[in-house]
Amino acid sequence: MEKQCVLKLIEETKIVGIVRKVPKHSAYHTANALVEGGLKVLEFTAETPQIASIIEDVKSKLPDTVAVGVGTVLDGETARIMILAGADFIVTPTLNRSTMEVCLRYGKPVIPGAMTPTEILTAYTQGADYVKVFPADVLGPGFFKSLKGPLGHIPLMATGGISKANAKAYLDAGSAAVGVGGSLVPAQAVADKDYGAIKKAAKQLVGSVEGRENL
Repeated sequence: MEKQCVLKLIEETKIVGIVRKVPKHSAYHTANALVEGGLKVLEFTAETPQIASIIEDVKSKLPDTVAVGVGTVLDGETARIMILAGADFIVTPTLNRSTMEVCLRYGKPVIPGAMTPTEILTAYTQGADYVKVFPADVLGPGFFKSLKGPLGHIPLMATGGISKANAKAYLDAGSAAVGVGGSLVPAQAVADKDYGAIKKAAKQLVGSVEGRENL
């Protein structure tokens, strides 16, 4: 997917669904449940076993209108492997120059992690498309509201402890998007192959972000 298409999807939907350590045999079904629930941007984490194969498989089966990226990328080498496997974007937990350089080289959106105002500004000036503010639950929505004055031009993505209960609060406070993982894809639901529960969680999250009840 072209870079501008990925960024437009994030801007429009305001949600990146994060899938951590899902078994390969469940990866597509989990992703499909999230898409059926209304999500259009998914992030699988790099520490997931067989992650490159998972990205290839999920990308080949999902509609090409869904962006599939890889998160928890710690270095440029991993970023390159993920991009070659088909990742549409890269997300990192920290600001890593080699990762940024690889994404810029390949024309892929990069969303580095940062916490302080200095880190956020540094990430943006080095080419970040969004800056992942992590861990957001430690900082709270008020932190995002405070950043709007001096750094309001930087698109932020609150990640860490985000759920249907507080996602809209972070968006209302100034975060451009939210990254949601554990509350969206419960490990037990994956283990039980309860994809209906995952679809329901996605629908509820989308509903809360859009300011409506969606059960």
